[in-house]
Amino acid sequence: MFRIWAKTIKDGKIVRQFTYENEEKLTWSHFLNYLFDICRELDEPTPVLLKTHILNFGKFNHVRFYPRDFVEPVDFDYLLLENLVL
Repeated sequence: MFRIWAKTIKDGKIVRQFTYENEEKLTWSHFLNYLFDICRELDEPTPVLLKTHILNFGKFNHVRFYPRDFVEPVDFDYLLLENLVL
């Protein structure tokens, strides 16, 4: 089981947040599916997922998606995903 805390940050404040929980083991090959589910719950567009995003999440337990990572315009400074280690 794993949990990911997703937050949209604007001007240093949390605008929206959501805790994604899954009973399966965290797998990097399914990370895009997790991102789809998280963005659907936050009602935000899905960012472009690069290998560096996955590596940062794996190494530092968090990753930031900036407005330049989205195809559509967004109204926040960044989307932060944090791995809540159980």
